[in-house]
Amino acid sequence: MQQRGVTVWFTGLSGAGKTTISQGVEKELRSLGYQLEVLDGDIVRQNLTKGLGFSKEDRDENIRRIGFVSHLLTRNGVIVLVSAIAPYREIREEVRHRIGDFVQVYVNAPLEVCEERDVKGLYKKARAGEIKNFTGIDDPYEAPLDPDIECSTKDESEAESITKVLQYLKDKGYITQA
Repeated sequence: MQQRGVTVWFTGLSGAGKTTISQGVEKELRSLGYQLEVLDGDIVRQNLTKGLGFSKEDRDENIRRIGFVSHLLTRNGVIVLVSAIAPYREIREEVRHRIGDFVQVYVNAPLEVCEERDVKGLYKKARAGEIKNFTGIDDPYEAPLDPDIECSTKDESEAESITKVLQYLKDKGYITQA
């Protein structure tokens, strides 16, 4: 099957559901025989961007590196699913421009909901001052102004969000079935 490469970038606060939706999309696309790679922000930080901190400059560099790898894969016909907070609009737009075939998915959940879902206890630590520069607490998250897809995980089910992403990819010709 000849497929078209695309980067599908899931952005949103920690705990919004980026990884969950990405994994659901991955499962469906793999079952349909598509070639894809998954770049999860947490895993990338342990490998590709180890040593970078959480200053604005380091966060931007982290996103640039993920974007560079995504660009290489996308231009070689791979569907790339990126799950990374990417808190700043300007760097997201820079990466979108570099890659070209790019779908931005805003995984939108209110801060309170993300804090309720906080399985790693990161928000609690940030509120206690144990983690500095935590996105949504003492560092900003600049929500996309015009995302290609918005998944409101407070109001829609995981399955609805996954279907929304798959349907968009089909409508844009990146996949033939959903």
